[in-house]
Amino acid sequence: MGYKVLSKCPVCSSNLKVTKLKCNRCGTIIENEFELSKFAYLTSEQLEFAEVFIKSRGNIKDVEKEMGISYPTVRAKLDDVILALGYSLNKKPKVTNKEVLDMLEKGEISPEEALKALKDGDLPE
Repeated sequence: MGYKVLSKCPVCSSNLKVTKLKCNRCGTIIENEFELSKFAYLTSEQLEFAEVFIKSRGNIKDVEKEMGISYPTVRAKLDDVILALGYSLNKKPKVTNKEVLDMLEKGEISPEEALKALKDGDLPE
């Protein structure tokens, strides 16, 4: 049984690099400094979220259902993955009162979240 490749140093938490590859069939060994994918550095929780998000084709309602989390939690987890992959977050667009009320009606946000969004013009994280 193979082990999952470690991507973070267990001592200082910095990113690790792969330096040796071996073919199990012929025994060929290649040594160099190889970069891991950005996704290799995601935590298991971030990776699980990314997999569900991709499988759901970015449909937030499907992600909510599968993971049993609210719309704001999906957004927060998505922002977390975006930042972990090294990208910056664009400013969130303001939501309209109608959008907030529609989300409340569909059960996507709580009444408290709706009140805050109506007051601030923005959804809570």
